[in-house]
Amino acid sequence: MVEEKGIDWSSLWKKEDWWSFWLGMLLFFLCLAAAYGMDLMGWAVGASTWVDPAKAMKPVSANYAYLGPIGSLVVTYIVMLILLSIGAKAMGWKVGKFAGGFTVIFFLTWICWIIGHNAWIAATKPEQYGLPWSAHMTGEAGYIIALILGLLIGNLAKGFAEQLKEAAKPEWFIKTAIVLLGAVVGLKAPSVPPEILYNFLFRGLCAIVEAYLLYWALVYWVARRYFGLSREWAAPLASGISICGVSAAIATGGAIRARPIVPVIVASLVIVFAVVELLIIPFVAVAAFWNQPLVAGAWMGLAVKTDGAAAASGEIVDSLITGMHPEFAALQGWILNAAIITKIFIDIFIGVWAFVLAVIWVYWIERRPGERVEKLEIWYRFPKFVIGYFLTFFIVLVLASAIAGSVPHEQVTEALKPMSLAVKSEMNAFRRIFFALTFFSIGLISDFSTLRKEGIGKLALVYFVCLFGFILWIGLFISWLFFHDVHLLFLK
Repeated sequence: MVEEKGIDWSSLWKKEDWWSFWLGMLLFFLCLAAAYGMDLMGWAVGASTWVDPAKAMKPVSANYAYLGPIGSLVVTYIVMLILLSIGAKAMGWKVGKFAGGFTVIFFLTWICWIIGHNAWIAATKPEQYGLPWSAHMTGEAGYIIALILGLLIGNLAKGFAEQLKEAAKPEWFIKTAIVLLGAVVGLKAPSVPPEILYNFLFRGLCAIVEAYLLYWALVYWVARRYFGLSREWAAPLASGISICGVSAAIATGGAIRARPIVPVIVASLVIVFAVVELLIIPFVAVAAFWNQPLVAGAWMGLAVKTDGAAAASGEIVDSLITGMHPEFAALQGWILNAAIITKIFIDIFIGVWAFVLAVIWVYWIERRPGERVEKLEIWYRFPKFVIGYFLTFFIVLVLASAIAGSVPHEQVTEALKPMSLAVKSEMNAFRRIFFALTFFSIGLISDFSTLRKEGIGKLALVYFVCLFGFILWIGLFISWLFFHDVHLLFLK
């Protein structure tokens, strides 16, 4: 909330949200050059399903095969370290500590990612690797391994974890990955009739009504009526549980001028519960709704809190369903996108909701005479990475559509190969690395001892009751209502 406040231009280089936009767009344009004959980023390391460890990773582009697996990994690490350290410096973080922590996080995460690609764990067709069976989890099992390792370090080696936390930035990592995800979806979009795409986006938009009118009001009412929480605690808690986790709790705390400790405690709860959801709900969704893939994906976006955990859950559901059920292979990416789209539309309105709450608190609840709320507050709260997602989506959609429209139908696949190298190989390689870093970082910063802190027990109980009492099930119902059988349109 502001009084006569102008635009704070320094936020362009001092805020994590903006840096996810800048970093994502920079990687996007550098990778996009490959579509036009300048392969600048093909050295990025990619993992493959393996039996022989020597074949576990390699550069994503054959143009950089001379680097070999280790060379590719080292170059990827160095470039990411430099880019992320620049952002850390601009945002006022301790660059030396960030660089040291990122180095450890990067290589531990990559080890987890490679282990997850072992054929015994990942192969969906084990016979191709000479194996009698496999867990059929796809390479994305590496995400779960990274999460578990992060949790072990964060809860059992707290001194070590503390040294790494300057670089454990799951929200920054996931928002950068989502900017790149827009391009991946944009490349798939030309193969989908426009009416289906518009229908898909509309269904994600409807999630706003659920999160803001159903979830928020119910959580706030339960917290006040049955648990006796004050408005100062009930409002940020309602936003944290029902909307977008950490970001929403912090935005709401600022809007109603809560004490700084309030959104901090709520954010801690959100992170802990998000990990619990991440370890359980994706697998429940796959087991129960594998035959309704988009319902399962959208449920992750509506039920799992924090951008990182929601996107991570969508990735697991996407990988498991398309890997274990080949008939849904054409939906690869779209299941994840169902989770992302619902989450993004919810994120978009955080600023609007913070503004609405600020107005209500100023003019009705606290009645502060002479004070007003600037409309510019909506822009301050708007998640900037969303701009990047839609920019990369529309740029690739337009470019890919132009290429596809300039050649006969039977030549489209060949004509799109350079674009596919840029998006499917190079951008996707960075997206997956950022996703994996997100999983590890979520685990690392999730301290379960938070739940034992004095005074937090009642908040945790409200969270538990609301999340498992009605939020999960309303989210499932809405997902079913809007995405039931929509996958059939994509498979025609």
